[in-house]
Amino acid sequence: MRILVSGGLGFIGSHTVVELLNHKHEVVIIDNLYNSQISTLHKIERISGKKPAFYELDATDYEALENVFQSYDFDGIIHFAGYKAVGESVRKPLEYYYNNLVSTINLAKLAVINQVPKFIFSSSATVYGDGTSPFNESMPLLERTNPYGETKAMSERILTDATKANPGLNVVLLRYFNPIGAHPSGLIGEVPNGIPNNLMPYVTQVAKGLREKLNVFGNDYDTIDGTGVRDYIHVVDLAQGHVAALEANISGVEAVNLGTGKGTSVLEIIQAFEQENNIKIPYEIVSRRPGDIAVSYADTTKAKNLLQWEAKLNIKDMVRDAWHFESNLK
Repeated sequence: MRILVSGGLGFIGSHTVVELLNHKHEVVIIDNLYNSQISTLHKIERISGKKPAFYELDATDYEALENVFQSYDFDGIIHFAGYKAVGESVRKPLEYYYNNLVSTINLAKLAVINQVPKFIFSSSATVYGDGTSPFNESMPLLERTNPYGETKAMSERILTDATKANPGLNVVLLRYFNPIGAHPSGLIGEVPNGIPNNLMPYVTQVAKGLREKLNVFGNDYDTIDGTGVRDYIHVVDLAQGHVAALEANISGVEAVNLGTGKGTSVLEIIQAFEQENNIKIPYEIVSRRPGDIAVSYADTTKAKNLLQWEAKLNIKDMVRDAWHFESNLK
């Protein structure tokens, strides 16, 4: 299949492109390099032995997108392009609503016009709001606690309605939990611009001596040690979940969790990193971060049954591969 991947040079996008190429799919990447690097394109080629087509453009630019669709007939779209930081979305809600919703609308519109049958959307467990874990796909979605989560829920609604109105469009809404780790080659991983918003790149930057210490946001949650609990999933497992969703025979629209089904606290992640890599991580407990919830982990039954997919890699693999990637960065 020929697949358009928006945001294909980002953290999850680049790993998914590698897995698509490994499964003999043809890939066309679009990315505006807002939170990614052009060097990732060459690293994808080194890992896979294949160079995907690349267009530097913004998915909110309809005309630029339209030109790409005029050059190719696509069998599927995987849509990653979007802003993704919970805390930043609280500070910059208008930027998040514009970027994340307009990009989704543009790609959905072009999918319908060009009769692209498969659309895989990069959603998030944040659509469940401050509910009770384990989250499963049949749960009603509660009010989101931040604009980032709201843009994901609204995009899901947009794509669901587009599918109802256009029966030829089949959509899988992949609700990610917390991707960490890196490709085992050490060539691609998470490289945030500026101060990391996610836990693992902050941990690895502290380990490398780039930052003095890790801030742990809150230790008064109702959890095993007071710190937030999340379902951490290796990014390679997550990428393989996208290939499974693409290759599955899905009709209409389906929401599917991608996680491990296990919760791990922030302090447990720090301890696992220290033990696996033999590096001490200094940290400080600070106040809770706006928009965060205490516990989030997945019910993964549907992914196993519908996609024949489940996560295979564990926390040790995640922290080892994340550090391998960071220690290779120059």
